[in-house]
Amino acid sequence: MGIKNISKWVVIGGTLVIWVIKFLVRPFIHVPLLLKPFVGVAPNFIGSFLLPFGACWLFQRIFRLRTLDELWATCWFGLMLVVVNEYLQLIPFFGRTFDYLDIAFSVIGTGLGYLVFSRIMIRSTITAN
Repeated sequence: MGIKNISKWVVIGGTLVIWVIKFLVRPFIHVPLLLKPFVGVAPNFIGSFLLPFGACWLFQRIFRLRTLDELWATCWFGLMLVVVNEYLQLIPFFGRTFDYLDIAFSVIGTGLGYLVFSRIMIRSTITAN
């Protein structure tokens, strides 16, 4: 299975998990108080993890992802967009809430996404040669 095909299925699966959390778990399932912070930041964590996979699958003309440096730049750019989005939530007009935990878990998710995607990228490069 090629890296673009893997990216496609990871993004689809991750998006479905985010939708389940946002539209089924949060509104309809009672979550114990200790787990509420994790359920709250899970979409940010998963979404940030999906950044390199989404860039590979959906934006392959913009983000080439041929080297680890290009992967690093793509993940960094995506993380900066996530952080800017979170800070825009400080503006009351948008009706959203700002949370430092969202930023922290976005950083962790992006880092983990970079690590996993880089391993897949290296493995696919080795098998292609």
